[in-house]
Amino acid sequence: MTTLRIPDLSGKALLITGASTGIGAALAQAFAAQGASVGVHYNASKDAADAVVRAIAAAGGKAVLVRADATKSYEIARAVEETAASFGRLDGLINNAGGMVGRMAYADMDDAYYDQVMDLNGRSVVAASRAAIPHLKRQGGFIINTSSIAARNGAGNGAGLYGSSKALVSNITRGMAKELIGFGIRVNAVAPGVIDTPFHERYSTEAQMKAMLATIPQGRVGTAEDCVGAYLFLASEALSGYLIGQVIEVNGGQLMP
Repeated sequence: MTTLRIPDLSGKALLITGASTGIGAALAQAFAAQGASVGVHYNASKDAADAVVRAIAAAGGKAVLVRADATKSYEIARAVEETAASFGRLDGLINNAGGMVGRMAYADMDDAYYDQVMDLNGRSVVAASRAAIPHLKRQGGFIINTSSIAARNGAGNGAGLYGSSKALVSNITRGMAKELIGFGIRVNAVAPGVIDTPFHERYSTEAQMKAMLATIPQGRVGTAEDCVGAYLFLASEALSGYLIGQVIEVNGGQLMP
């Protein structure tokens, strides 16, 4: 497949959190193919993250591996600093780390579960962005957050708190966009629908996947590669310089807000 070149992404340096598998891994390789230097963040999936970095290097790209527990503010902030130090600059941040943790009904959840979900999906975005902002202020740049279709439809089958945490991410995006555009930092988000990644392998049964597929007008679940274009578009000042605070829905028509 021929890669469409986006000239203003070449030479940029960015960190992608949650980049060992799924959408994050596809993004890391796509940005590296554009000539960007990529910080590939992981927590537990070291082998998978190593494979992403090796693939980028084999294709002639530049990437560095950074490990951090995204639920811990000081660790994800360190990942930002390590990436900036490795490349001598930071032009962008993609807050992609997140997860459901597990399916649990509201009636059954305790404080520990609540903290896990909200720290992974919400706190990590705030902490990583807070660490990145001083770097991005130097020359302008972008922050792209990964939200979810669940932010709008409330999710179901025990994924309600996950959906609520992603609604927080969508609104963080809008608030940050207003605060940061004066510094030349554009903040937007992408909200994937049902994407065939390890996320659903872990949290969704075959029956649940069939039920979700039946609601998608395009007639198939998405792939990680289906999501890449939206992130590249939002990262490019040339293509999306007047877009801030937007959440691009990538869901095959499952939700048309």
